[in-house]
Amino acid sequence: MTRIERDAIGLLEVPLNAYYGIFTTRAAKNFQLTGQRAPRAYIQALGLVKLACAETNQGLGLLDETVSKSIVAAAQEFIEGKFDDQFPIDVIQAGAGTPYNMNANEVIANRANEMLGQPLGTYSPVHQNNHVNMSQSSNDVTPTSLRIAALLLAQPLMTALDQLSQSFKEFAFKYRHIIKVGRTHLEDAVPMTLGQEFHAYYTMLEKSKRRIQFAAEELCELGLGGTALGSGITTHPNFQKKVVARLSKLTGFPLKPTEDLFETTSGMNPFVALSGALRTLAIDLIKIANDLKILNMGPLAGLQEITLPEVEPGSSIMPGKVNPSVAEAVHMAGYDVIASDTAITLASQAGQLQLNVMTPLIIKHLLGSLTLLSNTCTMFRVDCIEGIVVNDGTIKKMFDTSLVTATALNPYLGYEVTAELVKEALSSGRSIIDVTRSHNLLEETDLAEVLSIERTTRPAETNAILKKRIQGSAAYAQFRDEYFGKK
Repeated sequence: MTRIERDAIGLLEVPLNAYYGIFTTRAAKNFQLTGQRAPRAYIQALGLVKLACAETNQGLGLLDETVSKSIVAAAQEFIEGKFDDQFPIDVIQAGAGTPYNMNANEVIANRANEMLGQPLGTYSPVHQNNHVNMSQSSNDVTPTSLRIAALLLAQPLMTALDQLSQSFKEFAFKYRHIIKVGRTHLEDAVPMTLGQEFHAYYTMLEKSKRRIQFAAEELCELGLGGTALGSGITTHPNFQKKVVARLSKLTGFPLKPTEDLFETTSGMNPFVALSGALRTLAIDLIKIANDLKILNMGPLAGLQEITLPEVEPGSSIMPGKVNPSVAEAVHMAGYDVIASDTAITLASQAGQLQLNVMTPLIIKHLLGSLTLLSNTCTMFRVDCIEGIVVNDGTIKKMFDTSLVTATALNPYLGYEVTAELVKEALSSGRSIIDVTRSHNLLEETDLAEVLSIERTTRPAETNAILKKRIQGSAAYAQFRDEYFGKK
């Protein structure tokens, strides 16, 4: 069953009980591209804009009180999600988000009229353009709604990211005394502690938090009131200041009116900045997940310094095999965010003259990345990090048989002597400590001091007296003579 509605193009059938109207019907038919609809946060933000505008217009004497109250009531239901099924338009659509804006206008107008006893599709006494869209244009409503939606979604992301970073911090503190092989170029390098390794991950994520927070601050500058291109045509002189203040109160965000409405209408750089911060977080997560996969590698033919939690069988053909599935999912999520950042960058540079029409694409990818990263951080923490098992026996065995402590001998024995000791250790299959002992180059107490965890995993002054005593010993002179010839 349908009703007939008219617009500037002509007549069209609209589903009889639909709260949306002819504009939405045309858009839903025209744009069937992704099968994806608007994110819930964007619908919520759009409703908040409509509510704030109606209250502001009434306060300025531009809207009848009855009309305004009905719009506000309908917008509140719209914000709460009661009409999400009436928002059917594909996320990739006509430029500047006009279909989204008109979809909201039609739903809110029809619901407001229904509250006033009028049938759907009459648009009287509340009209979708004249009243719900008063003092607005899609060109300022869409980027404003996107800013608010991004701020809404940034909150759960920051919570999830903070919880993840704290998990790494707690892990680092718990295992701060476990000394292990540090690696560069995937080769044995110098000693470090497991705590230092994981504390670096905590620091990475903390820095990403700050980048996101900084980028989000710029989103609080709104261009609502600029209407079509920034001039504010059709608005009351006090509209911009009052409507932003109302939105700030409704959302709890420190929103402020922009000083240049033309810039916020045509420029999308704040979204690029936030997307860039999200891309950096994605890169951090990918790096961390990749490290954990390497440390987990095994169980018998790899490093196996840690064991990641088993979340599912790893193979349809190899019985008992378990894969680092969560870490792999983190990789894929990160790659998706990086791809979205490229789309946002391209869309943002595509602005022409006084308008950037690519906002629907930015909505799709920016809000999608915020949600994806929030879910990824939670999954990574709950299903991976909090269940890591440290194989300290394996770590100790690898450390004890490695040559990574050789670098700590360098200030006392010199580079060339230490290099010869390393070569001998490699060729004989012995540890660097055993080889050093065999040449009586250091006394046991001196060896313990030089190779202590305090001196091998953090900065420490060279013991000048010990160095002089070692290099002045007969054993040292004999070693140099044997390996380098008498001077």
